[in-house]
Amino acid sequence: MKIIASNFKTNHTRKTTKEFITNTNSFLLDNDIKNDVYIFPTATALDNFNSVNNLIVGTQNAYYVKNGSFTGEIGTEQLDEFKIKTILIGHSERRHILGESQKEITYKYNYYKALGYKIIYCVGEPLEVKETGMTETLGYIWNQFDGIDLEYDNLIIAYEPVWAIGTGKIPTSEDIEIVHKKIKKKIKQPLLYGGSVKTSNISEILDIPNVDGTLIGSGSWNVEDFKEMIKITNSK
Repeated sequence: MKIIASNFKTNHTRKTTKEFITNTNSFLLDNDIKNDVYIFPTATALDNFNSVNNLIVGTQNAYYVKNGSFTGEIGTEQLDEFKIKTILIGHSERRHILGESQKEITYKYNYYKALGYKIIYCVGEPLEVKETGMTETLGYIWNQFDGIDLEYDNLIIAYEPVWAIGTGKIPTSEDIEIVHKKIKKKIKQPLLYGGSVKTSNISEILDIPNVDGTLIGSGSWNVEDFKEMIKITNSK
């Protein structure tokens, strides 16, 4: 079965997040959806949600500490309050906008791996790398695996070309197939695609070999659109 994940980024409030998750939960129950569905709200909207087992709420980010003097961050003490055991690590917006280095990402990965978290680990290339060719693209992606245990059982990989995130641009099916095939030679864990996924193209993307699901940003923020994409995913 395919996986579908929604990354809210800096969107939705505490109130609308609860409404979104409640609505999605009812949809999964009413339609007997068995696929794993992940939702990553903002840190301020994390809570104890009464949801079915295949609806997993995770955190978009956390520091590699239990607690401490780290202004603006959250740690496992805050996550434990809501029984959060799933985290996004390595998202391109944290790498390229917020300046997280591979070294820092590795620290975070190893910390949450040691605690048994489900980790969705993101990799992908910026436009200037993509335009230099597939060899350079793959080399850039391999560097993002430095220090990362690819044998970790609770690992999911998400390939997200940076230039396709939130831009409406999407690689060709052939490009996605090539990259996913190459990554799959290195890992056995599920491999998601992310980058301008929406209701109109998710079916085609899920049909590409070695695409085990999707990690979706803006295309998933409307709950009706997200439910439609869950329905499509469930048919695969």
